[in-house]
Amino acid sequence: MRRAATPLSVDTLRHSILDAWTTSDRTTIFMVERIPDALWNVEVPGTPRKTVRMLAAHLHNSRRGWIRTLGGPHGLAVPEAVDRRRVTRAELVRALKSSGRAMANLLEFGLAQGGRIPPTPAYVWRNLPLDVGHVLAYFVAHEGHHRGQILLIARALGKPLSRETVNGLWGWTRFSKAGAKKRR
Repeated sequence: MRRAATPLSVDTLRHSILDAWTTSDRTTIFMVERIPDALWNVEVPGTPRKTVRMLAAHLHNSRRGWIRTLGGPHGLAVPEAVDRRRVTRAELVRALKSSGRAMANLLEFGLAQGGRIPPTPAYVWRNLPLDVGHVLAYFVAHEGHHRGQILLIARALGKPLSRETVNGLWGWTRFSKAGAKKRR
């Protein structure tokens, strides 16, 4: 006979949501730090005038846009945008760290509101359920999609990321431990 699982406490669930975001955030930063210089300014095939740099910068600017839309009206700090055409790798990494913390703040705000981010007048798209589970899943999927695009573009152009980097993108246990230690 199977024993019933013990329900998760609210605090355990809070830590799980925030740790999952931190892990995804650290995975994105890990990749951006390791995009080869030879790939940084290369145009993305099939999308004239869009470079790998611009695609990487989109990750931060997208976070910023969602934070501005969902959190700004509630008083959450909104990180500065980056110039997707000129941002350096070091500037982007700093910006991603800032927007990663701001995303964690947005999720934490939603958790404090009973597990749901209250809608704002700025949220006109209305295609994303605002419970923290859906918000987390959306952002993790969005960033995973673009990390995959960058990997595919690099391979297609004959400038693949190192095996260590590609394998490292799946080191979620390591990123999770590092993220948990950093937050404590």
